[in-house]
Amino acid sequence: MSFSLPNYLESKRLKVEKGLMEVFKNPGDCPKVLWESMKYSIFAGGKRLRPVLCLASAEAVGLPEKSALRIACALELIHTYSLIHDDLPALDNDDYRRGRKTNHKVYGEAMAILAGDGLLTLAFQWLSDPSAYPTKCQKNLAKVNYELAWHAGYPGMVGGQVDDVISEKKRPNLAKVFSIHRRKTGALLISSTRLPALLAGADPKKVKALTEYGKAAGLAFQIVDDILNEVGDSKKLGKAAGSDRERGKMTYPAAIGLERSKKEVKLLTDKAVSALKVFGSKGQPLEALVRHMAERTY
Repeated sequence: MSFSLPNYLESKRLKVEKGLMEVFKNPGDCPKVLWESMKYSIFAGGKRLRPVLCLASAEAVGLPEKSALRIACALELIHTYSLIHDDLPALDNDDYRRGRKTNHKVYGEAMAILAGDGLLTLAFQWLSDPSAYPTKCQKNLAKVNYELAWHAGYPGMVGGQVDDVISEKKRPNLAKVFSIHRRKTGALLISSTRLPALLAGADPKKVKALTEYGKAAGLAFQIVDDILNEVGDSKKLGKAAGSDRERGKMTYPAAIGLERSKKEVKLLTDKAVSALKVFGSKGQPLEALVRHMAERTY
């Protein structure tokens, strides 16, 4: 039977949505407006790329899907928190995200900041419950939490966001753009592919392969984002096209032009696919995903 990526994406997306609904099943003592603000952004749609990559990586190393969903949901909570904070007036000052008003436009800046804080801490609370995992995975849970904190924090995503902000309006520099993208976007995508392998206690060769795949796929994904911000359709993107150029952002097209950026995407995609050889047919979903990421138009 031939592999159908659209069917695979929809199947995994529905499982992620179900997992996120489980996360938000009981508000407990959470203030009502904070709970609503957090849910507004987490259920705003989106590709759920990081969770799907996580589930595909889990399949490649034999991690039970129930365990993988814990990581997948934590990744989406962290990703969504970062988007809420990115959209704030002090950072990118965006009015729309995924085709509807950004969190601070609906709930105000203070609640948007707190919703992001709430999602970040909830991610680690959800991930850290040892009773949610088989005994053989529990011994690896501390390592998984440590790595996710590292990738989401100042060595990774937050550090990349800082460099992104302070580099605005400066002359484009490829080395700096690479550094920003590797951390701001790439770090969490590496977590998406690497953490399931760590939790499963996979063979080091397979951990390394998924790490290399995540590095190449994550950078390619962000370069495509840069390209689409230049030439994409605002309606499809769900946010204003051309905003990177207006703000003087450091991007691949600004540093090396559109055509060289497109060639770089192809090289990185080929590198990601090459890293999957160790998995044989089990790597097919990951290969299809990275090719899809490279060819997307929104």
